[in-house]
Amino acid sequence: MLKAGDKAPAVELPSAEMKMQTVADHQGSHNVVLYFYPKDDTPGCTMESLEFTDLMDEFHELDTVVIGISKDTCISHAAFRDKYGLTMQLLADVDGKACEDYGVWQEKIKGDERKMGIVRSTFIIDKQGVIGHALYQVKPKGHGELILDLVRAL
Repeated sequence: MLKAGDKAPAVELPSAEMKMQTVADHQGSHNVVLYFYPKDDTPGCTMESLEFTDLMDEFHELDTVVIGISKDTCISHAAFRDKYGLTMQLLADVDGKACEDYGVWQEKIKGDERKMGIVRSTFIIDKQGVIGHALYQVKPKGHGELILDLVRAL
């Protein structure tokens, strides 16, 4: 698992607009909040994404961009974004490479069932491309404000 002080793994994925985006595009000019979530248009993921959207002006004032990643397709991301008016970039990690690189693709246990899935996680990456905070197994409620407070403290 990644930790504070680690160099952020490279990410190059298609956005909801089907354009390739990289986290490195922001290096030198913006901090990046990179949040991994299990699935578009599910209750927890919607709550988390709406919280980030509601706080977007405050993130921008801190020279910070917010990027969401899941294994959903670009088309699914576009529908999710449009349905809820989300304002962050949503990137499609269909093959799961970014999920593997960030250590968020893990075995999950629900009852007697074990399966692989994305563990809700958020990484704050500074302008130099170094991870300032790596949070695994986060809860969606109140998460946006927590991350905003951590960015303020950078």
